[in-house]
Amino acid sequence: MDKNGDFRFLKALRGEPVDCTPVWFMRQAGRYMKVYRDLKEKHTFLELCKTPELACEVTLQPLDVLGVDAAIIFADILLPLEPMGTGLEFTAGDGPSIPRPVRTRKDVEALKPVNSEEQLGYVGEAIKLVRGEISRKMPLVGFSAAPFTLASYMVEGGKSKDFTTTKLMMYDESDIWQQLMTKVADVLVDYLKMQVKAGAQALQIFDSWVGCLSPGDYQKYILPHTRRVFEGLKDLGVPVINFSTGTSSMLPQIREAGGDAMGFDWRIHLDDAWQQIGHDTPVQGNLDPNILFAPIPVIKEKVHDILRRAGGRPGHVFNLGHGILQHTPVDHVKAVVDMVHAYQSK
Repeated sequence: MDKNGDFRFLKALRGEPVDCTPVWFMRQAGRYMKVYRDLKEKHTFLELCKTPELACEVTLQPLDVLGVDAAIIFADILLPLEPMGTGLEFTAGDGPSIPRPVRTRKDVEALKPVNSEEQLGYVGEAIKLVRGEISRKMPLVGFSAAPFTLASYMVEGGKSKDFTTTKLMMYDESDIWQQLMTKVADVLVDYLKMQVKAGAQALQIFDSWVGCLSPGDYQKYILPHTRRVFEGLKDLGVPVINFSTGTSSMLPQIREAGGDAMGFDWRIHLDDAWQQIGHDTPVQGNLDPNILFAPIPVIKEKVHDILRRAGGRPGHVFNLGHGILQHTPVDHVKAVVDMVHAYQSK
């Protein structure tokens, strides 16, 4: 909270001046922290996500340690897949897998509509618990995948390096692709509305894999569906961050899809990205997560470079260009928070 009694994170997302740059981190709660690893020895990942008390505990773990300006609810972008009927499993070392991938018209037609309050209500309950703990300290961010990222997991059956199966559906069976994306977008809007109703004060939509596409393919196959999600959230009264990775070549198209703020990765300088999308749009980013393993003087140099590029302009939230990596030193993450808060724009 800034010295005027408002949350500087929310003020920055509104493009308003703040007393210092707000900072939080994607995956700020997770396996780089010993308290999380200790809890993980007793519970599976899905148990942590589906048990509101545990999800609340994990969400709170890094807040006082790091001194960040926002919390993000502990969950996973793939949780909507289970009620949709594809199944969802997490295997140690291998990540998520989808037991019933979606690859045919019949598969798409078999996908179920989702009532998020009933079927994903554990996320809402966790949000309520966290708000009860931090309501006067900092705001809480809810989130989901973007339509392409969620759909690509469904089609590929898990992670992918080349997304060949997904692209072939887009190109060869575009009517089936459009039907899939429509169903996914509907589920995501309902899911995000539920999170805001439960108490989320900002939202972030993760398009983690959309950088595998060309700007033209994004414009044709993805943008209309992503825009539908953002338009479906307009009346909620909370800021929504459009975050994507690998999209330096198509930031104007990403901006066209919607969102109150844009987050991007480290593959483009922050000032170059901001100029492309327009300075009237707040931005979030964009330190390479690997920098957090470097010596403190190197980290400081990189952090200050990003802040210098922001130029003290209202509307900047400091974050990484993706989530905190496993084995990242906690004291280095804390040091970044202190550097950002102490920085004075020249």
